[in-house]
Amino acid sequence: MTDAVLKVDKLTRYFRVGGFRSAGTLHATDEVSFEVAPGEIVALVGESGSGKSTIARVLAGLYPPTSGTITFEGKVQGKSASRKVRGRMPMVFQDPFGSINPVLRVGHSLHRSLKLHRPELDRAARDAEAVALVERVGLLPGAEVLRRYPHELSGGQRQRLGFAQALASRPSLILADEPVSMLDVSIRIGLLNVMKGLRDQEHVSLLYITHDLASARYVADRMIVLYAGRIVEEGTTEEVIANPSHPYTRLLMATAPDPRLPLAHDTDVEDLGEPPKVINPGPGCRFAPRCPLAMDQCRSSTPAMVSLSATKRVACYAVEQS
Repeated sequence: MTDAVLKVDKLTRYFRVGGFRSAGTLHATDEVSFEVAPGEIVALVGESGSGKSTIARVLAGLYPPTSGTITFEGKVQGKSASRKVRGRMPMVFQDPFGSINPVLRVGHSLHRSLKLHRPELDRAARDAEAVALVERVGLLPGAEVLRRYPHELSGGQRQRLGFAQALASRPSLILADEPVSMLDVSIRIGLLNVMKGLRDQEHVSLLYITHDLASARYVADRMIVLYAGRIVEEGTTEEVIANPSHPYTRLLMATAPDPRLPLAHDTDVEDLGEPPKVINPGPGCRFAPRCPLAMDQCRSSTPAMVSLSATKRVACYAVEQS
């Protein structure tokens, strides 16, 4: 994708942990590389601790990268994101109160974003644009919603407000960090449809961070599977879901089995239950302690990403030899 709106090359982020005598290095992400095309939804999928949210926070400028390159809209980014970049690549948090002041009216956050990122608008234009933004994400009537306080909105409405606030800066890419995980299952579909609408109608790209394969399948064009800070598989969503190659991806699939398939199809990989070591990790594949297919080679060197098709890649020695 030569016209990618976002290109991440070998992004690495480490954290120092422990005290003076027991200091260690937590490898949150290790040499992660991927791209996001204009008008595309890419899902970063993995269990807790896989590095998904760390990637989003580095992209948003909340953490500086330890190493690696981030190219956004054709320009290589520095250690900290500028105001313009933060506006063009805003973040929607898992907890909507992370970006909405709970003691001020809903309209305050939108007006503040508009004043900050679109200073050419006068007060009347900001009022009209704020109403249009909340109605664009399904909050009706917009003028009434803007007069409410956040606690007067449901969780789903507050998350919709988070997307409206992100839209205020006219972004080209939105970082959506687990935006539906705190919502009831019955109302998640509405917010996922908002995300699809932003892609289809506004041509906004989204990096959707989730541990839920079902929602990723519904909304994402491509899927990137992370384990312990490394990408283990990526491809089109339907390709990954229909034919998961990496043993970890197959385990994730087993957590949300397809009722249309026989039980024998759910998974043919047993989880040995060993958690990943991300503090001072040694050589080899980080999934090897949990993988029944692991070989000596898996424990001594890290597998590189290899192409299985024009759109699918995987990092697994067992898959290479099969």
